[in-house]
Amino acid sequence: MDTKVNEITQSEHEIEVTLVYDEIKNEIEDAYEEERKKISLPGFRKGKAPIQMLKKLYGEAIEYQASEKIANKKFWDIVDSEKLQPISTPQLIDLDFKINEKLYFKVKYEVRPELELKDYTNLEIEKPVFKLREEDIEKEIDLMLKTRASFEEADLVSDENFKITIDLQKLDDDDNPVDGNKSENMVIDLSDPKVNPEIKNNAMQKKVGDKFGFTFIDEHMHGEEVHKVSYKYECTVKKIEKIVLPEPTEELIEEISNKKAKSLEEFKDQIRENYKSYYDQQSERIYTNSLLNRIVENNDFAAPKGYVDLILNRLVEVEKENAKRYKTPFNETEARDHLHQRAEWNAKWEIILNNIAKKENIEVEESDLKKIAEEEAAQTGISTEKLMKYYKESRRDESILEEKVLAFLKANNKAKEFDPEEKKEKESKGKKK
Repeated sequence: MDTKVNEITQSEHEIEVTLVYDEIKNEIEDAYEEERKKISLPGFRKGKAPIQMLKKLYGEAIEYQASEKIANKKFWDIVDSEKLQPISTPQLIDLDFKINEKLYFKVKYEVRPELELKDYTNLEIEKPVFKLREEDIEKEIDLMLKTRASFEEADLVSDENFKITIDLQKLDDDDNPVDGNKSENMVIDLSDPKVNPEIKNNAMQKKVGDKFGFTFIDEHMHGEEVHKVSYKYECTVKKIEKIVLPEPTEELIEEISNKKAKSLEEFKDQIRENYKSYYDQQSERIYTNSLLNRIVENNDFAAPKGYVDLILNRLVEVEKENAKRYKTPFNETEARDHLHQRAEWNAKWEIILNNIAKKENIEVEESDLKKIAEEEAAQTGISTEKLMKYYKESRRDESILEEKVLAFLKANNKAKEFDPEEKKEKESKGKKK
């Protein structure tokens, strides 16, 4: 067998392979045996026709059909023996088969390009630090207590801790009622932060029978421009109820905390810890994404098209499965358009990651997999050997490699912490000036 690898571009290679007929003779004979099982000839039961008769009648067709399968198998044999590492689906672009002489074929395939890496260490990347506010804790407590709230009829709306029942009438530009646009007995919780601020403000100090108006602005995209439409409404107050939160007794706290806390202060500590954990995770996620985006920008290159398509197909399949699971509409064309940029970024990052690992001698060793397997075996009862086998088959080493590269990058770059609220306030003041 004669093989020759040609480098077309940095990420696209092709291999030319020539085999003499004797090298594929066994595969050709196997092809005849397979075809014999399917063919019936006069005077012979199905699958019992003599091979020589098959060769005489169908030899050329059978061998030409087999040649493509043989080429495909030989290519993957070479991939294993030469460690070629194609990253997307290879393409058979040329096939020349001459019976009793030779089989020649050419396969084009993509590989991870070797990059001239730059600027992936000693970077300064902003990292938001979200501050926990005690008012957030109080709001969370109120929301939980609100699920056990009672309601007392009242004569006047004195603050936001009220629920009102209204009749809603749409008005035209001259403040006249629009026929057929009236809704009755609508219930509005004024303490809900999602309620239109105008409704909250204009409902204050109102009594049963009073009226108040508000404006609703529908904002949506019209082509490439933001289109705003304003609608006017008048409300008639029919019922007012004060929201009365229950006393946070030990029994109630234990109930709403699923028996995780017995006192209000203990419950607040738990909520505080949950907020802190969430904020820390969000901060780390934003910092990591910013760091990786900067590294990809600093080492930008044209990602192999076939590899991008491979990742895109996977992303689309995930979206399709999610749509099926949650019974939501799915448009594959729209999904592909929407996910293409993400697929391209993922392809670039994966290639950069492997280049960094190679340059910095970061590897996944057998001991890394074994350590994880032993920890998981202790928790699940599955044997370490079975878990190791599963990890290797499912390419767990790839995720571990990414974890190691991320740890290296975070250790060799600087996080510049900032308060996002302070930054937003400064930017807002800058715009006003």
